[in-house]
Amino acid sequence: MTDLMFRGLLAAGGVVFSFNHSTIAGKMVLLLLAVGSIFSWSVMLTKLRVVRFARKQTDRFLAAFRQDRQPLRLFESNVRFPGSPIFKVYRAGCEELTFHLLGSPEIDETFRARLEIADKIAPAQLHAVTAAMERAVGEAALKLESQMILLATAVSGAPFLGLLGTVWGVMDTFTGVAEAGSANLAAMAPGVSGALITTVTALCVAIPAMFGYNFLVTSIRAMTVEMDNFAAELASEFEHKYVEHSGRVSDFRR
Repeated sequence: MTDLMFRGLLAAGGVVFSFNHSTIAGKMVLLLLAVGSIFSWSVMLTKLRVVRFARKQTDRFLAAFRQDRQPLRLFESNVRFPGSPIFKVYRAGCEELTFHLLGSPEIDETFRARLEIADKIAPAQLHAVTAAMERAVGEAALKLESQMILLATAVSGAPFLGLLGTVWGVMDTFTGVAEAGSANLAAMAPGVSGALITTVTALCVAIPAMFGYNFLVTSIRAMTVEMDNFAAELASEFEHKYVEHSGRVSDFRR
């Protein structure tokens, strides 16, 4: 344990030594990397909470939805599942369907009675319902993917920024050696050490961002596929219960 603590102190001392011997350009790069790290960690933690909450709310919604084979029951009850992207798809589809069935998506005390005597809609009107759900899927996916560009930038840009600081620092070191007219390890080591700290810092920024980005992208892609599947399932439920296929629909509402 004592040996590990001693090595840790040496490593910390090496970082401080490298920072102290870093050039002004290198310290500017380190500042940019620090700002990028703050933003990337902020995005990762925020998105992790959003995805976790969305998954919890989606599970609650699907459990409630599949308890009853009446697809408009939850919509009629005005139950809310904030944070669930699938619920947004469901609500968009229900609002469009009730508009075509009843002429208005508003819910009042006569909603159930009006729904029971309403004429079924034509298949062409179901296409409008499907399109509304597809728009909702796209909007929900875009919202889930918002700010992911910051993580992608941290993953791809931080190593290059760190490499720029290292190359710049090494260039300054060799320039100083050339001006001094003598090359020795004692003269070069501090400058090289100060130059390398930017690459080390850049990797410390990029590696966590890479793992977070991959996890979030996979989770968001899975939720998008789940939304697409649910939209298809809901459209099928609507078609079986509210669509007239005989071609004799008494009222075509636009």
